[in-house]
Amino acid sequence: MADLNAPDLRTTYLGLALKNPIVPSSTPLSRTLDPVLRLEDAGAAAIVMHSLFEEDVVNDERMLDRFLIHPDTFGEAAGHLPAKAGYQSKLDAYLEQIETLKARLSIPVIASLNGSSLSGWVELGREMQAAGADALELNAWYMAGDPSFCGDELEERYLALLRELKTVVSIPVTMKLSPFFSALPNFVARIEGAGGAGVSLFNRFFQPDIDLDSLKVVDRVQLSTSADGLLTMRWIALLHGHTGLSLAATGGVHRAEDALKMLLAGADVVHMASAVLKNGPQAITEVLAGMTRWMSEREYASVAQLKGSMSSRKFADPSAFARAAYLNAIDSFTPPPAVRY
Repeated sequence: MADLNAPDLRTTYLGLALKNPIVPSSTPLSRTLDPVLRLEDAGAAAIVMHSLFEEDVVNDERMLDRFLIHPDTFGEAAGHLPAKAGYQSKLDAYLEQIETLKARLSIPVIASLNGSSLSGWVELGREMQAAGADALELNAWYMAGDPSFCGDELEERYLALLRELKTVVSIPVTMKLSPFFSALPNFVARIEGAGGAGVSLFNRFFQPDIDLDSLKVVDRVQLSTSADGLLTMRWIALLHGHTGLSLAATGGVHRAEDALKMLLAGADVVHMASAVLKNGPQAITEVLAGMTRWMSEREYASVAQLKGSMSSRKFADPSAFARAAYLNAIDSFTPPPAVRY
């Protein structure tokens, strides 16, 4: 029986009414049905699917052209080519998974596109919408390693992607951003002007490492910690009240305390990935239980009442919020007694 005195955890994200703010972000777990059903049972309010990468789509198109449209006819080699009827591209598999999730889940399904080039690949958004996706997350990332490539060009590249995508879909589109923008609030305002419905802060990139034994560059999965969420929390607090976009906090949410801080800063939803990958679906259940307990003890009636109450809106100058935190942190630091200088 439901507790009538329990706080109301409902929130709205990208125009979607959600039962609570906890939304598992893009992970390999969404590639199959059973893990997603367990996430829903654990309390997930929506699911962000694993990303369909631009590179995968392009490679599939090349394979179709080489093997199916213009197949080689050189004797024995042709016998090893995939049969047209049995070939399923990564796009086909992705669209099929959207349909499967929509048929079995009672929570919204958010598809994810990952790419950066200005090409027709964003037309895939139309097919994802037709497959039943409730919203799209555009995970646009381009490494600006060329010194001649300026920040304005990079921002316009992302905005062009968003505009192109919005010409083919009517469902909400949110952009997952990196923290590497020189004037993030201005860029967020431009995203809103280009038709975006939300932003997700921040994308965590897997950083290449150097193996000192083999002297090779290696890629390793680095899961987040709670400390990784502090940068996100700060920018959510600065953006809340200054944009009409939905705000999603992603990266570093492992405990109820982490989620509550993001909501107090002004997040509409909180994404979880590393905690779920490490501890399973029960990580969501534990976070929701901890949130409910904390809110009840402090007599918060709802997430709506909680949300944004610790944002920068109380400051006349939003930049003062950031600089004050910086100065206070420096002034309050005391070296450990055992350390000599």
